[in-house]
Amino acid sequence: MDRSTRWGQAIWAVPWLLFQWFPVSDLVTTDRPAPARWAGAIGLLAFTLVYLRVMGQLGRPRALRADFVVMVVLAAALAGGFGANWSGLMIYVSAAAAAALPWRWVWPAVVAAALLCLAVILADEDSGLLFLPPICLLTAFGIRGTGYLMTVNRELQQAREELARHAVAEERLRFARDLHDLLGHSLSLIALKSELARRLALVDPVRAGAEMADVEDAARQALAEVREAVSGYRQVTCGQALAEARAALTGAGITVRLPDRVPVLPVGTDAALGWVVREATTNVLRHSGAGQVTVALTEDGGRAVLTVTDDGRGGVPGVTVLGTSPGSGLAGLRERVGALGGELVAGPGDDGGYRLRASVPLTSATVDA
Repeated sequence: MDRSTRWGQAIWAVPWLLFQWFPVSDLVTTDRPAPARWAGAIGLLAFTLVYLRVMGQLGRPRALRADFVVMVVLAAALAGGFGANWSGLMIYVSAAAAAALPWRWVWPAVVAAALLCLAVILADEDSGLLFLPPICLLTAFGIRGTGYLMTVNRELQQAREELARHAVAEERLRFARDLHDLLGHSLSLIALKSELARRLALVDPVRAGAEMADVEDAARQALAEVREAVSGYRQVTCGQALAEARAALTGAGITVRLPDRVPVLPVGTDAALGWVVREATTNVLRHSGAGQVTVALTEDGGRAVLTVTDDGRGGVPGVTVLGTSPGSGLAGLRERVGALGGELVAGPGDDGGYRLRASVPLTSATVDA
């Protein structure tokens, strides 16, 4: 804790200095030699500064500090040397003990301060100040409660900061996942059609031009999607993803079978299944070598079940494709589906090829696709 913070913590303790009225009044009104008065004034000033420094530790880690020891020595010396009017300094010792000492030492120190205060008062035969020892105990109770509240408040503030950092980290992961899913599909389509256009450039310029037009459209669409994602407005739907899958796969010469009907899905479920379709399409275009892809979307016991199967190399032993080993695409899909209480299963199909199956809780009606 820096110096400005420490003294800022101690400002609230200043009003308690009203109990110094007794030693100040005694210093002014009692006839003593000048050296004694100067010694008392300097000792009281030093005691006050050390007290404020110790109280600056309220709500902080507790330990027996040198400044607390100095404060106790000054209080005992001033009270013993100048009499009952100075016994109130033990109130400050009690407050400092409750603020800074380890918990197991607090009450022994407080009781000792109260007893010393009482002994000084009785030794001076001044029964008018017998209310000071109980104040030592009451002050310790009050300071302990205040310190507890300050500690809890600081821990709460730290927890809020940690939650804020966690939220930022989660948003970064979400944004990275969205960009991966968006650009992975679009760039795979652009690469595929660019390669096809290059091969057709010499033998069929007209079709090559058409493929490059598709590349241009895909690039513009990808740019628009990235802008929407950056703005936070991008929301992929299952129907949209199925339409994009048909265009991309048929353009690559792959036979596609899509469901005739799709359910009306809740927004979160619709988006999650849309990302599944896009990631599956990207994997087929990049790695599978498939000639046929089938997408099925059904309702099963209140759950939407989306299954994407192909006849590619995903189910061949020794052949690794995206989706058969842990990757950011499959991990992102599992996060999306799992967040909705669903599950995602990926692996070789029963008849060879590869299958990706997502099951998500659903309550909806069905409409024409």
